[in-house]
Amino acid sequence: MPNPWLALDLGTDPAERIRQVGHAHERFCSGELSLSGDDHPQKIRSVVADSWRRSADALAGPDSTAPIDLSDGELEEYRAAHPLARVLPIFRDLLGGLADDGDHLMAVCDAYGRLLWVEGAASMLRGAEPMNFVPGARWDEAHAGTNAPGTALAIDHPLQIFATEHFSRPVQRWTCAAAPIHDPATGRLLGAIDVTGGDHLANPHSLALVRATALAAEAYLGSRRTPHAGAGRVTALGRNEATLTFGGGLQRLGRRHSELVVLLLAHPEGRTGEELGFDLYGDEVSPVTVRAELSRLRRTLGPELLESRPYRLRADLDSDFRTAIRLLERGRVAEALEEYAGPLLPGSDAPGITRLRNLVDGQMRAAVLASRDRALMRTWLHNPWGADDLEMWEAYAKQLPHGAPARPLALNRVRQLAAEYGLATSLQRGRN
Repeated sequence: MPNPWLALDLGTDPAERIRQVGHAHERFCSGELSLSGDDHPQKIRSVVADSWRRSADALAGPDSTAPIDLSDGELEEYRAAHPLARVLPIFRDLLGGLADDGDHLMAVCDAYGRLLWVEGAASMLRGAEPMNFVPGARWDEAHAGTNAPGTALAIDHPLQIFATEHFSRPVQRWTCAAAPIHDPATGRLLGAIDVTGGDHLANPHSLALVRATALAAEAYLGSRRTPHAGAGRVTALGRNEATLTFGGGLQRLGRRHSELVVLLLAHPEGRTGEELGFDLYGDEVSPVTVRAELSRLRRTLGPELLESRPYRLRADLDSDFRTAIRLLERGRVAEALEEYAGPLLPGSDAPGITRLRNLVDGQMRAAVLASRDRALMRTWLHNPWGADDLEMWEAYAKQLPHGAPARPLALNRVRQLAAEYGLATSLQRGRN
């Protein structure tokens, strides 16, 4: 069976494939082809068809160009603080020769598709500028359409995108291969590594190379991570279902078990069944329901992790949210924000989880505001949980010099949010 992540099968004529896929692309963009059910040409890979549909929903049309999201000093600050900056020497060592041969570019993006580094021969860099394949541009599918780094992030898998498989017409003379990169401790998506060039990149070697480079980067990050004090770890920030690493294994917990484990971690002294019932359900709970949930949790965790009378976890478990709080208490705000992958169990409405989530979020947000650090504020604002934070946008705008290119964008965002919330701000009244 052909490899679905490779652009071309062995023996395929590249020129003929470009023609076939390009014809299908034009029919799709004109509405003549739906790419669903029987209306699906065999020459269009499913991963590409799915991406075209997502791109068509997000973009104004197939002539869209990736927008510039970060520039100048902001870009420098952001990428200097990004975890992938630590593995840039690995990227250059493994892919730099490929980029320097004059036929390829090496690119690194963050988890939101923002290009952090784009390197290669000057002629290749100039050739990529018209389509905004430059540092600071946003190349996720929602802003640039089907492309290797953006689609690799969307599906969390290495793949190639060949010529006319790109959704945006300005990109269709290029071919690229990309692989996602994860935090080895938490599994959180950090970004992607990409090589971009001509049609000759559509071969198994380019895909294997970017995948090997991503694995090497993850191995390096894992080897340099400060060990946690305990033998096990719970990851619950930015995800609805927590993961438990213990005894060399990784286990995904269901939603209710995730809530119970987080509550027990927050109360190392232990909780009675009645207290846990109130934390989970409020006043409307049957003791039988709580006992049944705890019984199932004990079977999941094993008696070596869960004790009763009172219910508590043994002391050799740590968690990402407790690590973030400890870092804040030590004044290490940048490290705490790097640990913070989003709100604690965001899909939970359990009263105890809601209180704990508000506590962690509030402390993190207050520390970022108090830091007056533009890079930290920018990181907060460019994540889903901070995108509509009016106070943070206003504080960020105040920190920007009057001539900074990002200042008009920040002031415009302040005005938009203030109008939406029906509020007036000091920035709007011209005090700053």
